[in-house]
Amino acid sequence: MQAPYDTEATADVFAKAKNTFNWLIGHLTDAQTGTLPHNRLEETITEQGRELRLLLLQAHLDLRALREREQVRHARHPDGGAAGVIGADGVPRRRVELGHHRLLATVTGTVTVTRCAWRAPGVRNVYPADAMLSLPAVRHSAGLAKLAVIETVRGSFDTALAAISARCGQAIGKRQIEQLVAQAAADVDAFYAARAVLPCTASTVLAISVDGKGIAMRPEALRPATAKAAARARATFRTRLAAGARWGLAGAEAVLKLRALVANGHLEEYWTFHLARQHERIHQTGYQDGYALTA
Repeated sequence: MQAPYDTEATADVFAKAKNTFNWLIGHLTDAQTGTLPHNRLEETITEQGRELRLLLLQAHLDLRALREREQVRHARHPDGGAAGVIGADGVPRRRVELGHHRLLATVTGTVTVTRCAWRAPGVRNVYPADAMLSLPAVRHSAGLAKLAVIETVRGSFDTALAAISARCGQAIGKRQIEQLVAQAAADVDAFYAARAVLPCTASTVLAISVDGKGIAMRPEALRPATAKAAARARATFRTRLAAGARWGLAGAEAVLKLRALVANGHLEEYWTFHLARQHERIHQTGYQDGYALTA
């Protein structure tokens, strides 16, 4: 890719973020603010800090969009035609459309990603900016997906929704959390298959802890007295799960795999592995391999 071009417009993309920061500084240095209790100061900085982070992220994405447009403009042929982008299918896309948008929900809020679409008849569009940003196929960011995993393994989908909403606002719904958790567990088997297993030595202690409480037995295997007690307690057995913890088979398997990751202390290492494989699935084998501008 060519080096980024700076334009006069790039100086304005951070204007809102600068204004918010300057307002916050002015508010904190105001004499009246000096009389506020610490909880009011904490609330102000938390609220305005979240807004500032969102504005900074949006401004950076807008700056990338401007630079991409400049790159396209400078890459045009003398006859006015655009350079091409070749997808993984080997088909060159030489028609470019500016201003394609998509939303991205993040831990700081929802932003708009603007990028150029490279097109050709009969094939899907190619978005080089999506690959540069390693955008997910869904609306929710990798950071939001990771937060959904962390909160879900602590309790349930309902508790995860409550925790995320308290931190990020209304950024995601319960069904989307379930989908993100299932997708996040897609590479657990491959992750552990790729890890080098160290052999045990004679000094290695193997400990097994078994808790049989709550494990349902087949009715015909119960003793008579236990069978009668189980029949009376059947209603309470159905309500043992916490709210929001009633998973289907796929959801339960995903949560168990992710809980094992967290218990083993491998979540951070796995997340890097998972994002790399996700990028390959979406942006390399999915629709594009090389995406540099070509003549």
